[in-house]
Amino acid sequence: MTRPTQYSAINLFREAHVSPEKWNQMPLEADVARTTAVIQRRGIRVIQVRNAHAALETLQNTIPPNAEVMHGSSTTLIEIGYETLLKSGRSGWKDLHDIITAEDDETKRHELRRRSVTAEYFISGVNAIAQTGEIVACDKSGSRVGAWAFAAKHLILISGVNKIVPTLEDALHRVREYAYPLEDVRARKATGVSSEVGKCVILAHEAIEGRTSLVLIDESLGY
Repeated sequence: MTRPTQYSAINLFREAHVSPEKWNQMPLEADVARTTAVIQRRGIRVIQVRNAHAALETLQNTIPPNAEVMHGSSTTLIEIGYETLLKSGRSGWKDLHDIITAEDDETKRHELRRRSVTAEYFISGVNAIAQTGEIVACDKSGSRVGAWAFAAKHLILISGVNKIVPTLEDALHRVREYAYPLEDVRARKATGVSSEVGKCVILAHEAIEGRTSLVLIDESLGY
């Protein structure tokens, strides 16, 4: 993990009353290999990397200079150093998130946020990955998952292997029993506002060749 923070899962387990023993285990290598093969048969490119540092390098090597990028709220992205890279001004990308937060007019800011799901490159964490190949994410407003299904030109998903579970049903339970309670604690601490499972997406197949990639990290990251 490149950058653990006060909002990393290990610091919220007790308060969130979750079971990392059940929902945050490192899978067997054979299970990772089978999951990767199934996902790729579903039209999603999988890039396996050893650690968070390599994941950030993969993003830097994948996204071209001057590209338009947007990201959803993600502890995983913070932990790999993605947000630090953006804030440094050294990414070489057009950061739509920075443009949105710099807008003082609330109406214009909301409009920019809606448009941002159509970014050239949308970067997102995930909440669960089923060994049967489905990738699941949920959020409160839809500002993250809105880009997943079709809107973003390129979708790059970032996940630790700790999010792999046996079935789609397990993936949905992981969201409710693990990811959501942790995110709710984080949101209350960071913003003073609670979270909820408002909108979900299940990425079961990608029909547009080359659109979606999953950077799969051999570490425990995020929720």
